[in-house]
Amino acid sequence: MKTYCYLLECADGSFYCGWTLDPARRLMEHQSGKASRYTRSRLPVKLIYCEQFRSRSQAMRREKEIKQLTHGQKQNLVTGNLDD
Repeated sequence: MKTYCYLLECADGSFYCGWTLDPARRLMEHQSGKASRYTRSRLPVKLIYCEQFRSRSQAMRREKEIKQLTHGQKQNLVTGNLDD
């Protein structure tokens, strides 16, 4: 089963990280204000990063790792600049 960890950028410049089985559907849910309280108050949102995993537990583990990163580290993850 393909599972994904994703990162959204909100209108206020903040990031939201989550996991899903269907990134396109989940993005639509976020954009319509039905997916999370956090993103609902920071619309619009855009998908800026997505990783694919073989299992839900791998995606959830990666979500936890990304949530522990600083804002700058998340920006570097998106741009591929992992040296900083």
